[in-house]
Amino acid sequence: MNIKKIGLTALAASLVSVSAHAGEMTVAGGASIGIKNNAGTDGGKSITMGNQLTFTGGGELDNGINVALSFVLDHADNVASGFDSHSITLSSDSLGSLSVAGDGTGNAQSALDTTAAGDIWDNGFTYGTDNGSKYVKPQASDAANDKSVNYTLPAMVDGLSAAVSYSGSTTGVDSTTAYGLTFTGIEGLTASYGSGEVGSTSGKGDVTTMKASYAMGSFTVAVSQNEADMTGGTDEEQDSFKISYTITDDLSVSYGEETHSTSGSSVDEEFEQVSVSYTTGGMTLSAYNVEATGLGNTAGAQGAAERWKIGASFAF
Repeated sequence: MNIKKIGLTALAASLVSVSAHAGEMTVAGGASIGIKNNAGTDGGKSITMGNQLTFTGGGELDNGINVALSFVLDHADNVASGFDSHSITLSSDSLGSLSVAGDGTGNAQSALDTTAAGDIWDNGFTYGTDNGSKYVKPQASDAANDKSVNYTLPAMVDGLSAAVSYSGSTTGVDSTTAYGLTFTGIEGLTASYGSGEVGSTSGKGDVTTMKASYAMGSFTVAVSQNEADMTGGTDEEQDSFKISYTITDDLSVSYGEETHSTSGSSVDEEFEQVSVSYTTGGMTLSAYNVEATGLGNTAGAQGAAERWKIGASFAF
């Protein structure tokens, strides 16, 4: 039985003739400030700030389908317009949910591929005159994933969620499909598996994500692996782990590592991060220090760098 096809067909049929009840829009905001060192040769300091508004809203149709609209204003992500992620989601308990996105949603596999340590490689490292880490997230491309359809199946097994996606083609990028599974049926455990396609001018192939985390008392341990097997490009493997300790309800510390291996290179990129965060009310104070070696698959001092940041974020 093709459950995915049945669910999508039923959902499409139910939308032929509908009228919506009155809905409403809400807005939530976030802001952040910080100071960080610039990794690499200059050793200077820089001030950072961030701001974001997220608009959400919707209503219920006469046939029981919920319609939700979401879009984000974020100057940092799109300096020209300030307009960021936007999507429309149709959902119900019996039919699952269908999201059509013009930006920011990714696909069913890339939604899972944040490393266990939190993508500490993506911290603006530089070495010498290079741009830093040569790791590239193994997904079809931002351009394709920004125009995608994601379908989350209705719950069939307690604690198991399943999603599939289709990302449209753009210039130089083929359309791709992906799927993802997440299991939370055991207390304290979250395990995920995702698989998708890569189809761009830089290479074609398959990418998989496996990750798991387990919380016991004040400790949480997480591990992950991202792997890209390319037929016309560079194979990559990314392994990561993180150990977190909750000292109080407001204070926590963590230690994480990531290793990036690239086919054809004898030097791996390696990252270590120590971080601490404290939350009070709607404010979170945080600090981290990251040490990197092998940047750009370069050994020795040229491939080494250190980065730290102290910041505060606010939710309102």
